[in-house]
Amino acid sequence: MILAVDTCLGASSIAVLDGGAVRAARSEPMTRGHQERIAVLAREVAAEAGIRFADLTRIAVTVGPGSFTGLRVGLAFAKGLAAALSIPCVGINSLEALAATAGATGFVAAALDAKMGQVYLQVFDGTTALMAPDALEVGVAAARLAELYSGGPATLVGSGAPLLAEVLPQAVVLTPAYADPVAIAHLAAGRPAPRHSPRPLYLRAPYAVAPAA
Repeated sequence: MILAVDTCLGASSIAVLDGGAVRAARSEPMTRGHQERIAVLAREVAAEAGIRFADLTRIAVTVGPGSFTGLRVGLAFAKGLAAALSIPCVGINSLEALAATAGATGFVAAALDAKMGQVYLQVFDGTTALMAPDALEVGVAAARLAELYSGGPATLVGSGAPLLAEVLPQAVVLTPAYADPVAIAHLAAGRPAPRHSPRPLYLRAPYAVAPAA
């Protein structure tokens, strides 16, 4: 039984997956306040699913890229719960989660608007990653898409998808504000148990830097 947690993007999300069956799932749109909500939401969704945390065998959590504060909240909660239950905690990157949320076949590019003229990008052929997640200037990302695309159905997904739509005018463009926690749970279900706890996936330094002493 898997509990999926996501606070990386525009929501606090929880899902409970039992084998292939979804027991309960909920996403509450928010850009702030994840820390106050995520533990309560997890308890509410677990109750809706009719389970106790002790019934869980695995925790899944998104590790970024995304909100620096948000992803740390989800990671801290997921790792703490996994440690308390002595069960594995599986990290899923949010670009992969968005690609899975799209539910598309063929060429899928997950892109997040990283501001300052950049996008966070990862490209897939079905479930196979064609590149590692990266932070790229929009023009460089567009060139990367053109280089990797070899024809057939194409999907662009994420807040950065409209910034790249010109290079693949035939692509379906999807702009969900957050990933489906059920998709995150399914991704984690297919992974081997990790040897180490997941870490945040930071593709660039935060905007705010403490002044030198």
